[in-house]
Amino acid sequence: MEKIVLPDIKDLHLIDVYLSHGGFSAAKKAFSQTSDDIIDQVKKSGLRGRGGAAFSTGLKWSFMPKTTNKPKYLCINGDESEPGSFKDRQIFEFNPHQLIEGILITCYAIGAKTAYVYIRGEYHKWINLFSKALADAYAKGYVGEKMKQTFNTDFYCDIYVHKGAGAYICGEESSLMNSLEGKRGYPRVKPPFPAQNGLWGCPTTINNVETITNVPPIINKGWEWFSAIGETKHPGTILYGLSGHINNPGVYELPSGTLLTDLIYKYGGGVPGNKKVLCVIPGGSSMPPLRGDQIEGVKMDAESLKTVGSAIGTAGVMVMDEDTDLVKVLARIAKFYYHESCGQCTPCREGTGWLLKILNRILAGNGSTSDLDLLISVANNIEGNTICALGEAAAWPVKFMVARFRDYFEKRVSKEVVIPIVNKVHAMRGTAIPLADIKN
Repeated sequence: MEKIVLPDIKDLHLIDVYLSHGGFSAAKKAFSQTSDDIIDQVKKSGLRGRGGAAFSTGLKWSFMPKTTNKPKYLCINGDESEPGSFKDRQIFEFNPHQLIEGILITCYAIGAKTAYVYIRGEYHKWINLFSKALADAYAKGYVGEKMKQTFNTDFYCDIYVHKGAGAYICGEESSLMNSLEGKRGYPRVKPPFPAQNGLWGCPTTINNVETITNVPPIINKGWEWFSAIGETKHPGTILYGLSGHINNPGVYELPSGTLLTDLIYKYGGGVPGNKKVLCVIPGGSSMPPLRGDQIEGVKMDAESLKTVGSAIGTAGVMVMDEDTDLVKVLARIAKFYYHESCGQCTPCREGTGWLLKILNRILAGNGSTSDLDLLISVANNIEGNTICALGEAAAWPVKFMVARFRDYFEKRVSKEVVIPIVNKVHAMRGTAIPLADIKN
């Protein structure tokens, strides 16, 4: 299967190598068309956001006003702070120029002259790698005012790299904009939406790194080609980040709709020691988990996962084997969201702390069945009552883990579950939550 975002080309991060493989030809092709033509092609391709919401990319672009007396901006969200997600950094490292070319095409389509690439503060290595690639693109005349001569066009745009300060909340689009403006990373109340009132009160579009990297191949090969890959309602390839108790963790670019069991056993090499799968979180730590005995036949795309009560999120697949302490997993996740809550909304600020306290009580062996009902009650009171989706991100893992593993948790609070002592554990690689630490 042809890879779209991370093709198997040696040294593709070098601009000369990228150019030798047709680099920036899509931008040249795009600049000869109207912006409406580009938006229409991306809309017809079915490309959906790869940052979590899976919203139609072309439709989002069409929200940008055609006429305005204000400047327009494009923000590329490379914050990637979701535990279990580590795919955008692969693009920064191995295919940065396709991202840059996608930015140029997107700016042209929405009429923006300035783009900001917001990168997670802890990504020092990838900030340096992408900054080097961007500097090379500027030097070759593929970004900035030199674009006029390079592409024989009147259009040009500038791209800036902005380093975050390590706040998970800044992965939320309006919080990201506040951070870019030098303000505290508080999410904004919507409406107004970014396309009407974004950066500095100007029209703004925000897209994920992986999303924009898909754009040049769509322009070059046509929307029909892209829409025929994978699932019809969520076409294209997806970068699946596979981590946890898996023999071959890593990032796998595969068609949307790939079976979850194929990801785990065919590509991931199965579970160490041939143990059974107890639980899988299919899209990063904030998505509803699935029981291991219910993953057969589950497809990895937005619409298919909805039918089984979960979501694609960032496609960060976290696998947990039969010896995993699910209470420790949940406490670890709850601690993350408690720590990362910006504190603006009372239900999130207070509720995340209550979730953590209850889970710690169960961990200490002092839990009761009523605590399980209390966890779900607190989660329900957070969900839907906050300005941004961090409320859901904190509530869903707790709510659905307790509900779907009720038998496990009831035995745990009644002291019937004995967690085995593991002297040697499989080393977890490439995950923001080291599941090895969750075993006793």
